[in-house]
Amino acid sequence: MEFGWTEAQKAYRQQLVDVLERELPEDWWENYAFDGPCHPKLMDFARGFNLKLAAEGLVVPHWPERYGGRDAEPWEHIITSEEMWSNGEPRSSLYMGTNWAGPAIMVFGTEEQKREHLLTLARGEVLWCQGFSEPSAGTDLAAMSTRATRTETGYRLNGSKVWTSYAKHADICFMLAKIDDAGKSKGAVTCFLLPLDTPGVQVRSITGIHMEDDLNEVFLTDVDLPESARLGGEGKGWEIVTAIIHNERIGAARYEYARRALDRAVMHVKQRGQFHGAVKGEAARALAACESARMLTYLVIDGRVKGREPGADTFIARYAIVMADHAVANFITSHLPDLLVEPGDGMFRAFFGCAIVSGVAAGAAEVQLNMISGRYLGLPRGA
Repeated sequence: MEFGWTEAQKAYRQQLVDVLERELPEDWWENYAFDGPCHPKLMDFARGFNLKLAAEGLVVPHWPERYGGRDAEPWEHIITSEEMWSNGEPRSSLYMGTNWAGPAIMVFGTEEQKREHLLTLARGEVLWCQGFSEPSAGTDLAAMSTRATRTETGYRLNGSKVWTSYAKHADICFMLAKIDDAGKSKGAVTCFLLPLDTPGVQVRSITGIHMEDDLNEVFLTDVDLPESARLGGEGKGWEIVTAIIHNERIGAARYEYARRALDRAVMHVKQRGQFHGAVKGEAARALAACESARMLTYLVIDGRVKGREPGADTFIARYAIVMADHAVANFITSHLPDLLVEPGDGMFRAFFGCAIVSGVAAGAAEVQLNMISGRYLGLPRGA
């Protein structure tokens, strides 16, 4: 089996590397990326950076040409993610739009929505966030209480969301709400494309243990939206989320971020004369975790290239990414704890902040295990 890249794919990666080397400031890790891709200074930087990516056709090459791409294979999508995430994700939350919000609109959106949202994404003009979790409804989306009541012109939203990364400085939220009071019924969940400057939307920051600027609460008070803001049919939100979840789970190539953080950590440990014995074994196990996550992710991408329906491989790959994050974070904390505190090493600080929430963000690790047990192993619920 051939795991190598084609010459065209190598050239594409080099194009990304050239842009990053040219555009990222010298103090990137210390003053922009140290607190993750949600840091206000990084998000502000991303607005200009994304326009430059778009000018070189590097935002969504894997999308159809009519939506701003060039019909490239999904491999270019994952190459883009590898280079961006391992450099602290200078696109900020544009990746949400290109990974799964855009593809959802491509499948379920009206022609008007496709023209409005897909082309602005391809041009790198908007930053997205995701309004799923609520104070009493985390992984159980059917338990959400945010409501969308019909009006003469569309819908009125009331409720709140929590743990909403990027919301403070994003432009659009992929919002879920229930059309009626159908209790915990999934059949009431509906998707909306909500501009965050809409009257009645209030965003309040929450300081997290991992990063200062990542988390937010979003409050919706009599937020009026037109009919055109609804994505898909009423009560079709669960179907849409189920369809896009495979894109979200592995869209961020964090295994590459972990691998490069591990390489950097090993360099520091060698310089301190401590790379021997059990330390080598720990590094080897962390490396194996990174490469396992990589190969499992590539298995999913290969399936997309060959037109296979997504399956449980996505959840296995996602769980492997969590394990890689944790293995590398544990190695750094065990042998280089001094570099995790300010000023320390900006890359380590950024990676460690992401690794802390790796088992929760983009789908809790326990949820992935439940999906694997049922869809891959065929075990009954509660087994």
